[in-house]
Amino acid sequence: MHKKIGIIGGLSPESTVTYYLHITRKYVELYGDCSYPEILIYSVNLENYHTWREQNRWDLIADDLTSVAEKLREAGADFGLIATNTMHKVFADVQANTTLPLLHILEPTIKSIKAEGVKNIGLLGTRFTMAEAFYKDELIENGIDCIVPNAEHQEIVHQIIQKELVRGIITNESKQQYIAVINDLITKGAEGIILGCTEIPLLINQPDCTIPVFDTTILHADAALALAVSGG
Repeated sequence: MHKKIGIIGGLSPESTVTYYLHITRKYVELYGDCSYPEILIYSVNLENYHTWREQNRWDLIADDLTSVAEKLREAGADFGLIATNTMHKVFADVQANTTLPLLHILEPTIKSIKAEGVKNIGLLGTRFTMAEAFYKDELIENGIDCIVPNAEHQEIVHQIIQKELVRGIITNESKQQYIAVINDLITKGAEGIILGCTEIPLLINQPDCTIPVFDTTILHADAALALAVSGG
């Protein structure tokens, strides 16, 4: 029997769908049948999270994520995912207050970066992910230097995520803006790019870049599938 996966989703719905589809389709690709792991999804109120972020009430975010994790555990999940990068700011607090084991999004991402031999990584994400230390410190502790966009570029990246990507709005204009930001990171020494928001892969993928791209959504989903079928 495979382990049951619990996904804390809705952060945004767009990336939650990607997690679900990737896990199930990847299983069929690897194993040839449809015996993929059972998946429980709890879709939260995204507007609440936007409000709490702007109010700097990360304690409320941690409390809600913890509550949802416990609901997933009670519903039968064996382990869980927070299907977004930004909310990993409070990952340690959530894990400390739930008995549901959680798979950190940076664990498979760092493993993949190391496998590629990349030492200097460019980071795209929400302004919280790019500007604050919780993401960068984890990379630095693993011997990976992190390069973030300048303040103007950070705002461009963030606004496109919040006003377009989480609503499923994809435009070529925004794509070109992201490519310009990535090219600027390359001139600053980036040898790879972390798509550090689970919606960014809706807009940018490997063919758009001349250096390796690390899609945190797919890497997280792959790690979840591997854990679910491991039996360990």
